[in-house]
Amino acid sequence: MSDAPARDIQTAIDTAAQLGVFDLFEETVRRRPGRTALTDSARRFCYSATHERVVALSERLRARGIGAGDRVAVLSENCIEYIELHLAAARIGALVACQNWRLRDAELDHCVALVQPALLFYSERFAPAAASLRARHGVDGLCWNELGDASGAPPRHRAAPVPVESGLLILYTSGTSGPAKAAVISQRALIARMTLLRTDLDIDADDGFIAWSPMFHMGGTEHSISTLMIGGTVFVADGFDAPYIARTLGAHRIGWLLLVPATIERVIAALDAADITPKGVKRVGAMADLLPKPQIARLSARVQAPFLNTFGATETGIAPASRGTIAPGQIPATLAKTLSSLCALRLVDEAGGDVGEGEVGEAAVRGPTLFSGYWNNEGANAKSFRDGWFRMGDLFRRRADGAVDFCGRAKYLIKSGGENIYPAEIEAVLLADPRVQDAIVVAQADAQWGEVPVAVLASASADLQGLEAALSAACRERLAGYKCPKAFVFIDFDALPRSLSGKILRADVEAWLGARRSD
Repeated sequence: MSDAPARDIQTAIDTAAQLGVFDLFEETVRRRPGRTALTDSARRFCYSATHERVVALSERLRARGIGAGDRVAVLSENCIEYIELHLAAARIGALVACQNWRLRDAELDHCVALVQPALLFYSERFAPAAASLRARHGVDGLCWNELGDASGAPPRHRAAPVPVESGLLILYTSGTSGPAKAAVISQRALIARMTLLRTDLDIDADDGFIAWSPMFHMGGTEHSISTLMIGGTVFVADGFDAPYIARTLGAHRIGWLLLVPATIERVIAALDAADITPKGVKRVGAMADLLPKPQIARLSARVQAPFLNTFGATETGIAPASRGTIAPGQIPATLAKTLSSLCALRLVDEAGGDVGEGEVGEAAVRGPTLFSGYWNNEGANAKSFRDGWFRMGDLFRRRADGAVDFCGRAKYLIKSGGENIYPAEIEAVLLADPRVQDAIVVAQADAQWGEVPVAVLASASADLQGLEAALSAACRERLAGYKCPKAFVFIDFDALPRSLSGKILRADVEAWLGARRSD
C-alpha cells in the first residue's frame, strides 16, 4: 500500500498546526471588523478596511514577482502604509527590511546591499534619497502615493499557509566592530513577543498603542504588528509628537506607552499644558537604568501607570526581562529585573560555564521570542549562537530570589535617545585621520538623551582645535548625526589606561571622564 495517504495526513496535521502573523490578524478582522485598526491625525481604517488594503497590497507584490523569502526594503517615515506592508509581506512570506533614514549614503548602501531587496518602497519625503539609492543598487522602487486605493478588490489568490519560521522583519543592529548587521525576526518570534505583551504586560484587545518610535526600530514596528494581532488600535505618529501623544492619552486607553529618555519631559509638559488626564495607561517607559530615579517616579505618577523595568534587545524582543514594574510615583531602591515568561536565561563566563549566584556573567538566552540570526553573516551567527544559546553581550548578576541586576555591557554600546551607538564605528572615522595617535569613544551621561558619545583622543598635533574641527566634519559626513561625538577630549598618549595587551581600558576612560566632569 502506498504511503502517499499517510504523507497527506501528516501534511494536513502540520498545516493545521501553523498559524502565522497574517492569520492572527485575519482572525481579529472576523471578530471585530468595525473596530479601528490603524489611524493617524487625518485617516482612520477599521479592521475590515485594513484587511482589504493589506490583501490588495500583497497581490500587488505578488504581481511583481515577490514571494516567499524575497526582501522588500522601506525608506519612509512612520505611516499607515508602512504597517500595512508588514501584514502584506506576512501573507505571502516575504521579508521587510526597514531602512534607517537617519543614516548617511555609505551606511545605507551597506544595509541595502546586505539584503539585496527586490523592491524599495519609499515615501514622498524621502523620494530624492530613494532615487539615489535605487540608482546605486539597480533596485526597482514604488512610492506610497503610487499605491492608490485598491481596497475592495477581491483577492485573486488564496493565501497559502506560511511557515511560522519564515522571516518577516529585518531590523538593523550595529556590531561592536564593523558595519551594521541585519537581524531577521521570524513570524514565530513576533507571535511569541506578542504573547509576552499579553502575559507579562497585561495588554488586551481594548488597549491601543502609539506608534511614534521610528518603524526601523522594534519599538515602532514590532509593537504595531502585535497590537493588530491582539485586536487593538495603532495610533500612528509621524515621529515624536508630544501634543499628539498627549491628546491620544486623554482620549484612548493605551496598553504600553513607550518612551525613551529624551521624550519624557516633553510628554509631561504637553500633558500639563493641555491639562490632560490620561484615560488609562497600563505600562509606561522602558529600561529604567537609563533614567534618573526621580524622573521615573515623576513620569509614572503623571500618567498613573507602573514604570516598566525591562531589559531586552532587537534580537530577543522584550525578553529576557519584561515582567518587572515600579509602582506609580515610586523612587525605586533597586532596579533588579524580573525574568520574562517565555525565556530561559543563563549567566555564563567566557568559556560558557555557568557563574555562581551573585557573580557577574554574560546573558545567554533561549526561547521562542529569539530572532533567526543575522542575514548573510555566518561569522556573527557563529559567535553569537553557541551550544544552543544566544549570547546577548550584556552582563548580569543573579540574586537569590531569581531576579537579575544589569551590570554592564560585554559588547560595549551607548544608548542615546533610544538609538544604539557602537563606538567602533565612530573610532574607525577618528583613526582614519593620521594626526590621531589613538582614540576611544565612551558614554557620557546626558540629561536629555540618557547617554551621548564622547571621543577621547591622543594626538601630537600642534593645532588641536583644527584637528577637532576636521574630525567633527568627518563624523558628520560619514555617520548619522546621533552617532557623532558630542565632545572631543584630548589626552596624552601615555596617559591612556591600557591592559597588558595594550588595549585601551574603556571602563577606566569612562570613569576618568566622569571624574573630570565632576571636578
